[in-house]
Amino acid sequence: MTMETASNSSNQTALERGRAIVAQINPGLEAALAERYDVLFPDFAETLVEFAYGRLYAREGLDLRTRQIATVAALTALGGQTGPQLRVNLEHALAAGASRRELLEVILQMSVYGGMPAAINGMNVAMQLFEDQDALTS
Repeated sequence: MTMETASNSSNQTALERGRAIVAQINPGLEAALAERYDVLFPDFAETLVEFAYGRLYAREGLDLRTRQIATVAALTALGGQTGPQLRVNLEHALAAGASRRELLEVILQMSVYGGMPAAINGMNVAMQLFEDQDALTS
C-alpha cells in the first residue's frame, strides 16, 4: 500500500487496510485512542480505524494526501470546537505529503465557507503545531 493509493484488496479486511494507513501517517493512533476511549466505549479505537481509515481513506479515487487535505478543510470549516481533531489531521496531512503552505492555504480558503473566525481558529491550531514541530527539531 502506498501513499498514492490504498488497495481494497479482497485479501485484506477493512481493519487491516485501516491499520496499514494509520501505520503510514500516525503509528500510535490506535493505541492512543484505545487507551483514552476503550474503557468507556469498548473497541472504539478499532472501530474508528476500521471504518474511517479501512473503509473511507482506503477507497480508490483520491490519494491519501488529498483525503487529508479535504479533512483539514472540513474540520476548519466546522470551527473552533474541532481544534484537537484538526491538529491530528494536520499532522496526518503533513505525513501524507502535504506542505505547510498548502495546509495554510486550505485553512484560509475555508474562511469563505466556515467564516473568518473558523479560519482564524484553524490558523492558530496550525501555527501552534508548526511551532511545536520546529521546537522539536531545533
